[in-house]
Amino acid sequence: MTKRYWLKRLCLALMLALTVVPSSGCKLFFYAVKDLFIAGNFFWTTPFIPVSPYFSQQIEDTYWEEERYKRVIVMDPIEGENAPLFCLDPPSPDEVYRALPDMTSGGVAFLAETSWNNVRMVVEPIVDRLDDCRFYPMVGPARLHHCHYKCTVYYEETKRSYWPVPFTHKDQVQQVVYVDHDYLIRCAGPDMDQEP
Repeated sequence: MTKRYWLKRLCLALMLALTVVPSSGCKLFFYAVKDLFIAGNFFWTTPFIPVSPYFSQQIEDTYWEEERYKRVIVMDPIEGENAPLFCLDPPSPDEVYRALPDMTSGGVAFLAETSWNNVRMVVEPIVDRLDDCRFYPMVGPARLHHCHYKCTVYYEETKRSYWPVPFTHKDQVQQVVYVDHDYLIRCAGPDMDQEP
C-alpha cells in the first residue's frame, strides 16, 4: 500500500470525525473550539433542517381533533328531578367534514386534482337517550347521555388532470356519516343540607 493511499484514508477519517463529533453530544470538541465562535451554541454544529408545512399541519390537525372532538364531556348534576334533558350540540360542519373519509386528500397537483364544490350538509338527530346512573372510573357515579346524529353531505366532486391526457370529470356525490356526541352527567347524591 502506498503512502498516498494512507494519506487519503487519514483525511477521510479526519473529515468524518470533524463531521460527527460536534453533533454527537461530546463536550470535549465543544470546549476546544468554544473561543472561536461568538456564542457556542447548538446551531453552530448542525445546519437548520427544513420541515415541510404538511407535517406541521398534520400535527395541528391531530391536536385540534383531540381537543375538540375526541374527549368525553363530564357535566355537573342537573338541578331538579324533572329537568328536561335533550341533546343541545349538533355536530359542526368542521366536525362532519373531518369525519368524511374521502375528503382528506386533494390528490396530486397537475396529475390528479380533486375538489369539492356546492357542499350541503343535513344533520338529523337519530338517538337521544339517557342511561341509568352507574359508576365510571375516574368520574364516579354518572349517567351516559347518548346523542347520535346522521349527517348527510351532498357535494359536487370535480376531478381534473392536466397530464398526460387533460380531462375534467364532475360528479354529484352523497355521503352519510354518523357522529356520536355522548357525554356524562354526574349523578346528584343525597342533599347534605337536609337534617334527618
